[in-house]
Amino acid sequence: MSTHDSRSPASVHVAGIGNALVDVLAAAPESLIVELGLAKGSMGLVDADRSAAIYDHMGPGTEISGGSVANSMVGVASFGGRSHYLGKVRADQLGEVFVHDIRANGVGYTTSLAADGPPTGSCLILVTPDAQRTMNTHLGAAVHFGPDDVDPSVVTDAEVLFLEGYLFDPPEAQEAFKVAAKLARDAGRKVAVTLSDPFCVERHRAAFVDLVDNHVDIVIANRDELCSLYETDDIEAAHKIVAERCPMAVVTHGPDGSFIITPDVRVRIQPEPVAEVVDTTGAGDQYAAGFLYGLATGLDLATCGRLGSIAAAEVISHLGARPQVSLAELAAPVLNA
Repeated sequence: MSTHDSRSPASVHVAGIGNALVDVLAAAPESLIVELGLAKGSMGLVDADRSAAIYDHMGPGTEISGGSVANSMVGVASFGGRSHYLGKVRADQLGEVFVHDIRANGVGYTTSLAADGPPTGSCLILVTPDAQRTMNTHLGAAVHFGPDDVDPSVVTDAEVLFLEGYLFDPPEAQEAFKVAAKLARDAGRKVAVTLSDPFCVERHRAAFVDLVDNHVDIVIANRDELCSLYETDDIEAAHKIVAERCPMAVVTHGPDGSFIITPDVRVRIQPEPVAEVVDTTGAGDQYAAGFLYGLATGLDLATCGRLGSIAAAEVISHLGARPQVSLAELAAPVLNA
């Protein structure tokens, strides 16, 4: 980690900032998908009125705190690490669900709940009998996270600060990222960002390039996101460019494993074996959890990547974006070897 002699020990391994959402999953007949005019198996953004209308038609469901970096913070906690999350929810029913659930998963959460404005963001997931998931996301209060929501005591007291690319759309969130990154780096901490999605990169390419070049120490991306960032179809060229422009890059290649790249080395990480791939949702989130937990605890890069692969393999073996068994137990043979 940092070599700043003045740096005080951190009490948190990883702190994350991202879109705070509540996932609502419910079984739905094919007829409901038709009635609501949804494209089965799709994922789309909806406004507050549309979200409320879909929610009113849903049957009994499961509600769980969600969002990409929130999932990563739960993963860090599952490894036995100390994690904290910053993200905006409203003081409403789903907001209470989010706060209770993320804390129950062992993640610190202290962001003030919004008293007014849009409702808590949600992802309404209708699961048809053929296991297809039709997802309807309303970002709601999440996009109103701004510089005033950055808690200096949290970001300066974490070994690594992790920023979510999905939150990059609103200008005030971009400013919040820069404020948080400066606070963390001035305290001698590391700052990581996930690019989240090629479409996020395409919408804000110049801002993302500036973030990677000037404000973060680690960029985490899959191969499509990294190629989009540097406008190339050649992943080897993208690897070379990022090695010249960022101190460290973690690039996942799906079933082909991943690479950890610095200006001096390139470490190839093999994927962990999986008996059956059930749902790839959350694979990148959990890979980031394992990698960043390893980095925050001072492990070598190869072991950090191995922890990422272990977490990703666990989450793709079942439905849902969070681990269903203790990642600390799965990782014990590697950590105790």
